[in-house]
Amino acid sequence: MEDKITAEKLEKYFKISKEAFEKAKKTPLAKKAAALSFAREDFLDMASHYISDASHFEKKGDIVNAFAALNYAHGWLDAGACLGLWDVKDSRLFTVDEN
Repeated sequence: MEDKITAEKLEKYFKISKEAFEKAKKTPLAKKAAALSFAREDFLDMASHYISDASHFEKKGDIVNAFAALNYAHGWLDAGACLGLWDVKDSRLFTVDEN
């Protein structure tokens, strides 16, 4: 079991979190979430801020907090996907079914 946060691991999570963020931002609100449309921008804003924080920590050489911030960002993106704030069917980037 790998218990170290390497630069490669951090780079991998930056890539996947940014890709998920861009996909979420570009997709429409899922039909099941029409009543939650007000939350969409809030969730995207939180994810964006955590990705930005991760970049800040990485530049300071603080990869542990960078990694933690990326996980928070992705948590917001996954929660939004589960709520239907973006209509995504990509189980590689989100914890949703592809069906």
